[in-house]
Amino acid sequence: MVNIVLVEPKIAPNTGTIGRLCVNMGATLHLVEPMGFEIDDKKLKRAGLDYWYKLNPTIWPSLEEFMKSNGDKRLWLATTRTDRVYFEADFKPGDYLLFGSETSGLPEALLKEYPQKCITIPMTPEGRSLNISISVGIVAYEAVRQNYETFKGLL
Repeated sequence: MVNIVLVEPKIAPNTGTIGRLCVNMGATLHLVEPMGFEIDDKKLKRAGLDYWYKLNPTIWPSLEEFMKSNGDKRLWLATTRTDRVYFEADFKPGDYLLFGSETSGLPEALLKEYPQKCITIPMTPEGRSLNISISVGIVAYEAVRQNYETFKGLL
């Protein structure tokens, strides 16, 4: 399917909800430290319900370590700092969809290194951001939509 990468997530219930989404869509979850909670946090497991036990997230000690292992793969960087909307991206099975922390997004240096891979969700000028679990759902299911024939055997 796809890989969902949360870089320095801060809010356990958001990560739990995203973990639940990953199980339901057959995605792999990657968590990049430091995180704002412990992996055994009750709030994380509560939001993920019984799905959290079906998930086997890959935990990376840093963004540098993640990029060292995956920087040559197909990456998509979700940010509010680009004009390229997510449905213009050409998603493929196995892509890595990166989302930054709830408080600061992805690091500016990473966005500058991969400007052609930056995508955004259109919003009105009054809005500045969406909840990360909603953003992950929107972008991840666009990847499913674009590759439904490949994924439908998994769903």
